Amino acid sequence: MQTEPEVAVLRLGHRPGRDERITTHVGLTARALGADRVILAGQASSRADTVLDITDRFGGPFETETVESWRPIVRDWDGRVVHLTMYGLEVQEVEAEIRDAHQADRQPLLVVVGAEKVPFEVYEWADWNVAVTNQPHSEIASLAVFLDRLFEGRELDREWEDAEKVVIPQEVGKRVEAPADE
Repeated sequence: MQTEPEVAVLRLGHRPGRDERITTHVGLTARALGADRVILAGQASSRADTVLDITDRFGGPFETETVESWRPIVRDWDGRVVHLTMYGLEVQEVEAEIRDAHQADRQPLLVVVGAEKVPFEVYEWADWNVAVTNQPHSEIASLAVFLDRLFEGRELDREWEDAEKVVIPQEVGKRVEAPADE
């Protein structure tokens, strides 16, 4: 059985005191919507414990990596790079090209999600600068829409391994249980 090529998300930048929840939600969105790992650079690495805790409780596989500097990650990435920015090409115009290239070349895909002003070299190093709308909005929303389009909704049917807790879907209320033994 052929496995899917890796999809990693890099959180580029983190504004302490302002981005704690945003950076955490970038990691959680990456996990929930099909990425294989999140890379938290510099001060963003302070949010790794929360993402690791959710993965431990609700299952994986999903990796959380911390690095001092994002530059070597983007510059030396052994695959394709997508930079999510409101200044890029419209996602609906490039999603098939990105998906087809990712599947055809079997190389890992790095999805870069910024916080503060993104250095111009990211725009230059990216294979695609992609906009999920050319209007100001949340990087979490961009990541969610992009991953859903990349995986064409298949990520929503993912099976989680080694979960301590499982959410039981129901029409009203909340139900979380230990997974049933198989």
